[in-house]
Amino acid sequence: MGRGRQKAKQTKVARQLKYYSPTTDLSALERELGTGSSSEDRWEAPPAEDEDDDWPEASGR
Repeated sequence: MGRGRQKAKQTKVARQLKYYSPTTDLSALERELGTGSSSEDRWEAPPAEDEDDDWPEASGR
């Protein structure tokens, strides 16, 4: 295949990818990701710990 035909084919594929917008099934995406009220607690960050509690105070300085 010549360079012109190859470039035209690549341009066609790129244009299809750019302008193709399938309908998104948001409920299926939510099921796949496992989002819900019970899973939100699972991803909540633990409470922050104070880093200074582990070290003795440097009062001699």
